[in-house]
Amino acid sequence: MSDLIVTRRSRIHGNGVFAAANIKKGTRLIQYKGQLRTHKEVDRVYGDETETGHTFLFTLNDTYVIDANVHGNDARWINHSCDPNCEAEHVEDEDEDPARDAIFIDALRDIAEGEELTYNYGIVLDEAHTPQMKKLWACHCGSKKCTGTMLQPKRPKKK
Repeated sequence: MSDLIVTRRSRIHGNGVFAAANIKKGTRLIQYKGQLRTHKEVDRVYGDETETGHTFLFTLNDTYVIDANVHGNDARWINHSCDPNCEAEHVEDEDEDPARDAIFIDALRDIAEGEELTYNYGIVLDEAHTPQMKKLWACHCGSKKCTGTMLQPKRPKKK
């Protein structure tokens, strides 16, 4: 891990990642790492688990998911925020090999030493956003812009 970030307990949720020094906008902070799994394999491995609203699975592309439950690094501890200071950037492999794509966490703005790093998880569900689902995926970021859920608004269906 770089000298720019440190992991410790978070007021948002469980562990969090914090700036260990002032960070400039655009700084690449960490790669999101873990075991590469197909979507089908993720469904097989985690399909029977009761939804907890907590996951270390990051969709890499149409073929693969990064499972940070296995061989994950500290990027898995970066919490969601409705007003994030970081973003997840998908970098496609030059040779178009989906297994070699990567996810990096970059600073969206200048970040002060001690500030918790966050990004918008962008969780999109096919099923209805029921009160139970919103509670399951509740957001506790504390931002004035907080929507109360990590779920993204449904997009209107194309006609």
